[in-house]
Amino acid sequence: MGAEGNLLTLTGGLRVIPRVQHPKVHEAVKSRQDGWWWFFRYWADEVRPVRKRQWIGPSRGEKKISKKEAEVERDACLAKLNAPTVEAAAQQVATTGVALFGEVAKMYKEGYLGRENQIAKPTRVKEKFYLDEYIVPKWGALRLNQIHPKAVEDWLHTTFDSWWTMHGVRAIMSRIFYYAEGHGLWEEGRRSPASKAKLGKRRYKYERRILSFDETARVLARLEEPNKLIIETCIATGARISEVLGLMWKHVNLDAATIKIEQRVWQQDVGRPKSEDSRRILGIGDLSAPYRNKAGTDRAKPDSWVFHQKRDPEKPMWDSGVRDALHQAAQAEDCDFPGLGPHSFRRANITWRQEVGGSAIEASKIAGHSDLEMTGEYTFVAPERQNELTRRIQEKLTNAASKAAMAAAEPAPTTAPSPGPPLTPPPAPMPEVPPSIAELQPATDTIQ
Repeated sequence: MGAEGNLLTLTGGLRVIPRVQHPKVHEAVKSRQDGWWWFFRYWADEVRPVRKRQWIGPSRGEKKISKKEAEVERDACLAKLNAPTVEAAAQQVATTGVALFGEVAKMYKEGYLGRENQIAKPTRVKEKFYLDEYIVPKWGALRLNQIHPKAVEDWLHTTFDSWWTMHGVRAIMSRIFYYAEGHGLWEEGRRSPASKAKLGKRRYKYERRILSFDETARVLARLEEPNKLIIETCIATGARISEVLGLMWKHVNLDAATIKIEQRVWQQDVGRPKSEDSRRILGIGDLSAPYRNKAGTDRAKPDSWVFHQKRDPEKPMWDSGVRDALHQAAQAEDCDFPGLGPHSFRRANITWRQEVGGSAIEASKIAGHSDLEMTGEYTFVAPERQNELTRRIQEKLTNAASKAAMAAAEPAPTTAPSPGPPLTPPPAPMPEVPPSIAELQPATDTIQ
């Protein structure tokens, strides 16, 4: 099918009519040297339509041409501008957004989602499901320019209960508009109406919590192998359950006590990890001993699965069996809750790693997150940890208050105050009076 046929399919048979221009010829001074000339104005389709002036020829002087001749030259120039080329039609499709959403979604599925070597299977399956079941049935018959943010917003809130589902569906619709932009079907730089839909405050379907250290220890004590080692690996490394089940013995280094995440298993499909950041080496610490025992019991070979099915060792375990065993153990210990699963221990690992002194950057790198914002979403501050930090603050405040009280109870010092300046001058000293003669004469007895 040619380019014109593709445009007809994308626009649902709508023929894009190119702009037809037939401006009048006018006379004006072109420049001081050239003098008076004939000209006409026309619209040029560039990044956006621009009005331009086309000079034809002199209207006065020796080389002048008549207005009739100028109109003939004008018509020759306009014949090229008014030609219904495929390129002009394609440009108008992009600027007007008349392509059908359903046709662009089909291109998106066959192009972007069809790259099995680049797109992980869980992503392909999830997006195709929402496209086929929800998005295309609702919006497929509309043109890109007929989809408005308010309509998308209302549809998301009335169709889905989960905030995260609304977030994911909106992202798929936005990617389709972005895909259309890359193929010249949506104006470059123009925001998609789906991205403008407001989802409101972020909400969680289940209560956000993790098991405490004590609850985790009791649950682990009730698990049998290999489920226990799988959950212990999730706790120790923060790896996803799909990454743990994707381990082969060639990925395990018992001497260095590490595992290497190179692949994951999702519904028995072996594929690449979720992202490039998910390819990483993780330390298993004291779990090297249980892994060594399992390697000896299984007579491990490099290309054999670490956690294989009992009936068929050539296949990896299903995660559903691990989840069921975990819920049964948690129910027996009266600490089960909706949302409990291997992934909740990934959240616990990220939280506990920071509690014992690890930085947020370390927790993010170990978890395989692309940014710290995602690590923050996984970090859960349990009430026990909150009380621990709160008591530290209260202890410091109490100590400060005690020091202040002791300082107030001490007696004031008894040092004499420094004398101030005298208010009146001291009396002048009395002048010394010389003794009288009688006082100087020694005493004698009188003789009669």
